[in-house]
Amino acid sequence: MLRRWRLSSEGAVEAEDGPIWIFSSPDEGERRRLVEEIGLDAHTLASALDPDELARVEHEPDHLAVILKRPRSWTEAEGRMFRVASAGLFLFPDRLVVVTDEDVPIVEGATFAPRGGAPSDGLLRIAHRTVYRFLGHLRVIGAAADEIEGLIATSLENRHLMGLFRLGKSLVHYQSALDGNAAALERLKASAGKFGLTPEQQDLLDDIAIENRQCLHQADIASSVLASLMDARASIVNNNLAVLMKTLNIITLLIMAPTLVVSIFSMNVAIPMQGWSSAFWVILGLAAAAAAGFVAAWRYRRW
Repeated sequence: MLRRWRLSSEGAVEAEDGPIWIFSSPDEGERRRLVEEIGLDAHTLASALDPDELARVEHEPDHLAVILKRPRSWTEAEGRMFRVASAGLFLFPDRLVVVTDEDVPIVEGATFAPRGGAPSDGLLRIAHRTVYRFLGHLRVIGAAADEIEGLIATSLENRHLMGLFRLGKSLVHYQSALDGNAAALERLKASAGKFGLTPEQQDLLDDIAIENRQCLHQADIASSVLASLMDARASIVNNNLAVLMKTLNIITLLIMAPTLVVSIFSMNVAIPMQGWSSAFWVILGLAAAAAAGFVAAWRYRRW
């Protein structure tokens, strides 16, 4: 699906003559158009739709090709698994062609990018928007980790451990994506003059690169905290299991003491008090005394 956008003083707006062309999940006909009419390299186009492709910058004869990593749209149905995808940005002198594998708000939303109408402004806006979305997802991951942290203190269920594992796996993918984007942004900065970035745009590119590094730093911290949580989870499970086994052993011993008394007086041999009418209550009292004695000894020894 093709949507065309224009940048104005009010932000990004859809326009039929907009210089920003966004192809979302292009079909076979649109892919042929991108290769044959617009002039994109078929391999680079395939890379833009490959979620495992690395971020990079390539200089083609008539345009600049940039592959950036971006966070894939997340829904609650996917649980605590966050994934990354690729986006291809192809900067021509008169237009910016963007290729993604899903329809996402890649130019809309708040950003500090310039509101000029040049295609290069659109590239910087999308780069900043990508960093902004990564930051938003990191906040969601942090909230999910806090939620699990409150549950692992008392729970022995494996589903919380699997939730931590999925969050940790997501952070590893995010770290790799942000690191790749950092390399691509540095490459853009080094070749800014080749595709005509103004001094203002170059300053903005520096700011985007700094924010990307800060986002990567936050992902590193979140990954370290999550790894500590997983270690704490294992320690807490072992401690809870030990406490549970101790409680079960104490209950077993508490039951055994009165059971021993009653068993002695249940033997089919001559025993004291077998002719007493109140022997039942005496034996019951002895059993209770045995249980009380065990509890007293347990508290005295601080078991």
